[in-house]
Order: sequence, then structure tokens, then C-alpha cells
Amino acid sequence: MNQQAQNRPIQMLTPEQARSRRARNIAVSLTIGCLAILFYGITLVKLGMRMGQM
Repeated sequence: MNQQAQNRPIQMLTPEQARSRRARNIAVSLTIGCLAILFYGITLVKLGMRMGQM
């Protein structure tokens, strides 16, 4: 850690800011999870189509 980061005061979040941050984190996590499932599904479909051609 550099010296500047160590001297920076810690800012406490208000309960409203904490709820907002948590909601945003959950939304981002769900979005990433859905994208992962979507990519996995597309991969399975493509592999299944390729196996059907053989």
C-alpha cells in the first residue's frame, strides 16, 4: 500500500448508501451469473449441433 492510501480517512456510509451499494452489487452479480449460464447454454447447443452432424 502506498503512503497516500494509508493517510486517507475512512468514510462511513449512511444506511441508505449501504443499501444502495448492496442492491447494485446484487444486480451486478445476478447479471454476471445470467451471462455465464447463457454462455454455457449456447456452448452446449453448439456442441450438440456439431455432434448431430457427425
